[in-house]
Amino acid sequence: MPIATTELKAKIIESLNLQDVTPELIQDDAPLFGAGLGLDSIDALELVVMLEKHFGIVIKDIEEGRPAFKSVRTLADFIDARRSH
Repeated sequence: MPIATTELKAKIIESLNLQDVTPELIQDDAPLFGAGLGLDSIDALELVVMLEKHFGIVIKDIEEGRPAFKSVRTLADFIDARRSH
């Protein structure tokens, strides 16, 4: 079953302890880093840990995982692709 972007947004907010951010405030296609949600490299590491902890997905090569972290939608697609194997 595909992961809902709302569920993923909630996990991101919880994992990164984002204050004053709700899933509704995060656009599915907005960049997670830079001008979008404004995450940094430390947040990226936290997201990698969250993927392993909650979804059993291990990213060994950050270059392989980098495209997945463009937006909530690309991350959800990445999770779905990995879980379907």
